[in-house]
Amino acid sequence: MDLGTVIGLVLVLGLLIASMAMGVGIGPYIDVPSVLIVFGGSIGALLIAFKMEQMKIFVKIFMVAIKPTIDNRPELIQKLVGYATQARRDGILALEAAVSNEENKFLKKGLSMAVDGNEPDTIRALLEIEMEQTSERHKGNAAIFSTWSGLAGAMGMIGTLIGLVAMLLNMADPSAIGPSMAVALLTTLYGAMIGNIFGGPIANILNIRNADEDLTKAMILEGIMSIQAGDNPRTLEAKLLAYLPPAERVSQFDS
Repeated sequence: MDLGTVIGLVLVLGLLIASMAMGVGIGPYIDVPSVLIVFGGSIGALLIAFKMEQMKIFVKIFMVAIKPTIDNRPELIQKLVGYATQARRDGILALEAAVSNEENKFLKKGLSMAVDGNEPDTIRALLEIEMEQTSERHKGNAAIFSTWSGLAGAMGMIGTLIGLVAMLLNMADPSAIGPSMAVALLTTLYGAMIGNIFGGPIANILNIRNADEDLTKAMILEGIMSIQAGDNPRTLEAKLLAYLPPAERVSQFDS
């Protein structure tokens, strides 16, 4: 679980709710018509803007931001160097047993193709296609939240206009002005909250997750190509360590 994302969400929501409670209380900030306009309207617009297949996994996509799959790159480098050492000593076919037990699907696919004797250009091309298509899907999923941010703000503005029209039409009835003004103001508030707490930030962290996955897969691809080429394990490790921040570059050959 990503503590930064969870703490951020809890902190923002907690501070907002606390500030409301210290003022006039939370009750006045809850308005059903405003909820219908902003939440219902923005979700309905998302259904228009995206495929149903994407919207069905809306919650699953959100959970990627909260609980992502995090690869331990230093451990992954050690594993790749170990595969390279074994392949150079016993031949690449010796990796067949290790490949069958490999949990990383991308690494397993690449090593399987190498063990099966595929040409290096073929392996690189197929893995790069998979990387590109996976990245595009992830970007499309992140776009749901960035679009939600804009749509929620727009629905907030629409709700404001609806509330103002209702207020102006009922100027002779003072009791109707308050509810209409509440719709006008609260829809803007709800739209701003969705856009700046959930929509924009979640889209941003999803894009960061995608970039991290792309980097890990690029590192794996480089490792697979080096293993197939029979590179020296030290050389392979030096290549892969370049993918890490300087503070994390620890060579297993130095110990």
